[in-house]
Amino acid sequence: MNAEQLRELQAPFKTRYREDPQAAHIILKAHGKLGDDNLTCKIETGKGMVEAGLHPATGGTGMQACSGDMLLEALVACAGVTLKAVATAIGVELRGGTVSAECLIDMSGTLGVKKEALVGLQDIKLRFDLDTDADSEQLKTLQKLTERYCVIFQTLQTPPRIEVTLNTHPNGGG
Repeated sequence: MNAEQLRELQAPFKTRYREDPQAAHIILKAHGKLGDDNLTCKIETGKGMVEAGLHPATGGTGMQACSGDMLLEALVACAGVTLKAVATAIGVELRGGTVSAECLIDMSGTLGVKKEALVGLQDIKLRFDLDTDADSEQLKTLQKLTERYCVIFQTLQTPPRIEVTLNTHPNGGG
């Protein structure tokens, strides 16, 4: 896809959202079902079910997906797609490349071993290794715009409010 094709593809959406800003507001949803006999949660995805479980460093078998890994995978996927779209839009030719992310997590926090230990991912590092002849200014622009328009990156940079509701349904109802 080239820049003109990308503009053509996105033009109707941009026009619609300019004319009706409320149309740009969509609801994304995720749904999971708690595992029956083990410490798992089955998540429905657009590509099938994914079973998440404990990380091996907290007692998991490693046979299930780890939600921390899934968060990094979402960042890598979003950043990669965003980078490709930005590169296309600004005319930076990419012959190929990789995207990776890594972070630190102190498992003593999530296991309640140390109350002062942070629970959560820390020090996330996002890395792009690109096969391109782009100059340093183009690369700076590519990075700046990728960071600006990557939904998962921006969500991690400025976390949203999270409202939690816990409902009960006695006797399996619900």
